Amino acid sequence: MRYFSFQCFSVRFAWAFSLTAALLFTGCDDVQQTLEQAGSQPTVSTGGASGGQTQNAAAALKSRDTVSIASFNIQVFGISKLKKQPVMDVLAKVVRRFDVVAIQELRAKDQTVVPKFLELVNADGSNYDSVVGPRLGRTSSKEQYVFLYDSERIQLSRSSVTTVSDPRDLLHREPLVARFRVRSQPAENAFTFTLVNIHTDPDETDTELDALADVFRRVQGDGSNEDDIILLGDLNVDEYHLGRLGRLPNIAWAIAGVKTNTRRTKSYDNIVFDQQATVEYRGKSGVLDLLAEYGLSKDEALDVSDHLPVWGIFSAYEGTRGPLAESTSEGR
Repeated sequence: MRYFSFQCFSVRFAWAFSLTAALLFTGCDDVQQTLEQAGSQPTVSTGGASGGQTQNAAAALKSRDTVSIASFNIQVFGISKLKKQPVMDVLAKVVRRFDVVAIQELRAKDQTVVPKFLELVNADGSNYDSVVGPRLGRTSSKEQYVFLYDSERIQLSRSSVTTVSDPRDLLHREPLVARFRVRSQPAENAFTFTLVNIHTDPDETDTELDALADVFRRVQGDGSNEDDIILLGDLNVDEYHLGRLGRLPNIAWAIAGVKTNTRRTKSYDNIVFDQQATVEYRGKSGVLDLLAEYGLSKDEALDVSDHLPVWGIFSAYEGTRGPLAESTSEGR
């Protein structure tokens, strides 16, 4: 489905859930009030470097006809990790491989972590920008969601950046939502999509995944006429245990039968979408093996994160898999 302009939206909803639970999805002025109550607001930042040519060591995941979308739980991403230059160099290389990266587990009171990381990512002439959500969590240990995106290839709808309010406290960390458009194609043909960034609590996955089914459906029906909803992040379950989220009509997941943690023992991370609506999915997905890709030992890779990045490839053309789309799948 096509929408021709990025517009602000505000939709409220509730659903019957066990114990009459309810969620509230907010946008624009409403979300600002919600985030102020949470003690923070989403921050949309512009990357440091401008001009120059991007030296991309993994150009295979970037082309004019496709958009590469990734999710990466960067374990306890904060000041301590920022001081580890070898770790940060690997993280910067990972980000540059993809057009958009949804990051989970930013854990720092110091709000300079992402701007400093962006400086490193853009040090080669890249032009990545960021969206940083509010600090969330039930305990004193708060986390933030982040979107990093290549602003030369991807356009953010700044007014669309929203969070999900959870008055019944079903979710430990309410998802961060944002809409994007591919820049490589004319506006009337460019793939547009909404990303929902999530990190579920490992002790309450059943409740949270059921709640996320309702979040997914309501984002689909938020009035923006955007049907390409992509929920991605650290779900803390494999594809066989997605609860009501996994039972939604036409639901699909990019990562199947592949371990996504660094020790390669568990499947926690995924990219979920409606396969009937998001026909732009090219059938290509994978898990980026940091050990093999960057010559790291297991201990060095674990120093980067206990999770590996997961990714999927989508057409840059709205409503089609694009020219000469391949039907094979990678990394699945």
